[in-house]
Amino acid sequence: MNNIQINFDQKLENQLRFIIEIDKAKKIIRKSRLFDNSRFENDAEHSWTIGIMAVLLKDYADFPVDIEKVIVMLLIHDIVEIDAGDTFLYAKDRSEAHDKEKIAAERIFGMLEDEQKKYFIGLWDEFEEKKTNEAKFAGVFDRLEPLLQNYITEGYTWKKHGVTYDMVIEKNLQIKDISKKLWEFFLKLLDDAVEKGYLKR
Repeated sequence: MNNIQINFDQKLENQLRFIIEIDKAKKIIRKSRLFDNSRFENDAEHSWTIGIMAVLLKDYADFPVDIEKVIVMLLIHDIVEIDAGDTFLYAKDRSEAHDKEKIAAERIFGMLEDEQKKYFIGLWDEFEEKKTNEAKFAGVFDRLEPLLQNYITEGYTWKKHGVTYDMVIEKNLQIKDISKKLWEFFLKLLDDAVEKGYLKR
């Protein structure tokens, strides 16, 4: 199926091959559990959820954002994990992840013709660099969903991997400068998680 050859339109065939390739994101399993705690979440589910979150919570950005650009970033940001695999946020070897992901971005987005390849790689790079308003805002939801998942599942991933309050704060400080309202919520949720025994200080 991945080898579509019907002599119709090369650009369209490349795009469809790309669609078939990125379907593999459904098999990349993350460390976070679904909200109902029935199983681990996959990359495709994560990207869909945080895309919806960005639309619903767009008014909480403390600066103007192009929400369409944010959504596209969130939809594509983890596609590279098809090749590079999922690297846990608190993993010690996380520093090597970006290089692997960059190679993956070139291969996967390289399946498309030049214009779309440049567009997607450009957005992926922008998301990784976290310098623009859109990339910063998108990054909030990439971090906020796992926080909610851990709270709802009584700290499942935090407990399993020995994650502490200070570690969570350190990895999520970016939220503070992007949305005052969401940062306040983040701190309250963490404090409650500590009080309930989901997270150790």
